Amino acid sequence: MQKLYSKGLIYKGYTIQPYSPAAGTGLSSHELNQPGAYKDVKDTSATAQFKISKDDKSSFLFDDLHGDLFFLAWTTTPWNIDYIIVKSFNKYTHEPITVILAKELLCKWFSAKAAGLLLSDYKNDGKNIPYKIVSEVKGSDLGGIRYEQLLPYVQPEKGDAFRVLLGDFVTTSDGTGIVHLAPSYGADDYQIAKVNGIGALHLVDNQGKFKAEVSDFAGEYVKEQYLKDEDKPGDYKSEEWELLRQFWVGWPNSKSPYKEQQAKVPSAILGA
Repeated sequence: MQKLYSKGLIYKGYTIQPYSPAAGTGLSSHELNQPGAYKDVKDTSATAQFKISKDDKSSFLFDDLHGDLFFLAWTTTPWNIDYIIVKSFNKYTHEPITVILAKELLCKWFSAKAAGLLLSDYKNDGKNIPYKIVSEVKGSDLGGIRYEQLLPYVQPEKGDAFRVLLGDFVTTSDGTGIVHLAPSYGADDYQIAKVNGIGALHLVDNQGKFKAEVSDFAGEYVKEQYLKDEDKPGDYKSEEWELLRQFWVGWPNSKSPYKEQQAKVPSAILGA
């Protein structure tokens, strides 16, 4: 062992492992492959606005803005596509915004019925939100651009986070053309973060709850599936976006929901 260590063949690091908060233990491949170990559940997704930091690298994006400038980030999305800069309004706050997303996914986020409306026509009611395409850029032009930390409770361990990375492992089925990475949660995320020097950030404990550092949500479960039926919010099913995911439910047929024992790292990825 000493010789292997001296040659640099042994090192300390992280791996992505399945973990059950309910059981309080890691899960083996044998457990995960047992009949009836998974079930499909609906999981709410979110689209976040990541405010772009202005510097020499990003200055070309800041011409003729309409409010602040944001990346719209969702889940798995395309990588070799064109991006557009769009002026519009936040449907909840009604504040003017300028956003960047994939050109081919524009129709998923903006209604074609509002295409002919003027920005000045908006009535601050969240309906018929007008938008205007300002310009078009390549994903490769966005690599390295920095953005502000979305939830600044704790800083990542080491690394250089909060910047756009370029990757090729995403799909074209959904999203905005921008993926929010969670290197401490997924194997793909972890590998690309490791290559690009992104550090870890652990905000979830072994019971699947937010740690004390997350002051606004400390002690709350990160997944609705961990709650008892009587503790679930009444309007949970009214969310606009839901994803169908598989959760490990324990074997045989217990109620131990599965999660990967990791935490979110606030970094993003865009396609080249």
